[in-house]
Amino acid sequence: MELDEAGIVRLSGMKGSSPIVSCYLDIDGRTHVRPADYQRELSHLLRRARARSDARSLDADFDRIEGFVAGEFDRSRVRGLAMFSAVQDDFWEVVEVPVPVRSHLAVNPAPAVRQLESIVQQHEPIAVLLVDKQRTRLFEFALGELVEQTEFVDELPRDYDERGQSERGSVAPHMDALLQQHARHAAQAAFELSKRSPFAHLIVAGSTTVVPMVTQSLHPYLSQRLTDLADLGVTAGDLGVNSGLDEVRKASLDVEARLERRREHDRVSELRDSVKAGGSAVAGLEATLATLAEHRVSRLLVSAGYRDSGWRCQACGRLAVIGRTCPACSASMDEVEDVVEEAVHEALVDGSEVEVCVDNADLDVLGRIGALLRY
Repeated sequence: MELDEAGIVRLSGMKGSSPIVSCYLDIDGRTHVRPADYQRELSHLLRRARARSDARSLDADFDRIEGFVAGEFDRSRVRGLAMFSAVQDDFWEVVEVPVPVRSHLAVNPAPAVRQLESIVQQHEPIAVLLVDKQRTRLFEFALGELVEQTEFVDELPRDYDERGQSERGSVAPHMDALLQQHARHAAQAAFELSKRSPFAHLIVAGSTTVVPMVTQSLHPYLSQRLTDLADLGVTAGDLGVNSGLDEVRKASLDVEARLERRREHDRVSELRDSVKAGGSAVAGLEATLATLAEHRVSRLLVSAGYRDSGWRCQACGRLAVIGRTCPACSASMDEVEDVVEEAVHEALVDGSEVEVCVDNADLDVLGRIGALLRY
């Protein structure tokens, strides 16, 4: 499965006649050097899951997950696994994640996709364009990986005196024209990359002479994605055309983290202000679950790591904080281990946006979950 929004929505829509086991496993080689290290962690997760009285019917799913992790797979570009199994419905999906995940096992009516959703949000593709007066380098940074896509040189002439240019007047206009042409080439390279591999943000850095020329030459589509390094607290002078891959990757990570925190801050502020003004927004688990049942949620915001038990009605699908009688149809409800994960699933299936916020104190004060409403 492609790790993108479309793939997550398709995965969220999977429902069968039996529960689905969702298992996330951290296999990052920096913290789990040997396979035995992450296999031991998986054994702990499975031992806890098998201890549940209702888990006997899931033994085949647990065995399949354990067998896959014990087998041979390429760890060189993978730091996390997300595995989804429902043997009775012949369902099996593995997502190899190039960034670390939080080891966790859940049993739900649908795949638990919140971690995947959070990863995609926090790792929007970034293009990095580095320029000086002659050289251009273009990188793509996505899901923690940096790949150099393009490198070229527009050489400037060095023999004006030998060719008599100085006698015919100033060479400055000609030099400026060549720099402008070089800037247009760089801007066009970024636009061609965006057509092959769309990105959410563009960083332009390098020569203080050429960077303004490049930004002025950008296609309007790219101008909307241009990221101001100074506004994000990153020093552009530290990122030049001769920077090493580690330097470019570190700067990209810094920009990515700051962009994500800024976006979360803006969206939580919108939620807080709307709730305070009595607008189209709710906060807290009970109110959020009620609006999900009414299909009114436009954007769901939830604190990373927030979990809580709750109830689901098997007759109408209603989620609730308190059971056992459904507040909508009065049918009997079943207890669920993590109703927050269920809420994320319902929002995705309903076409709502989901924002998983990391260490946002304002959202925590609001109850760790809330929603902006369609009406």
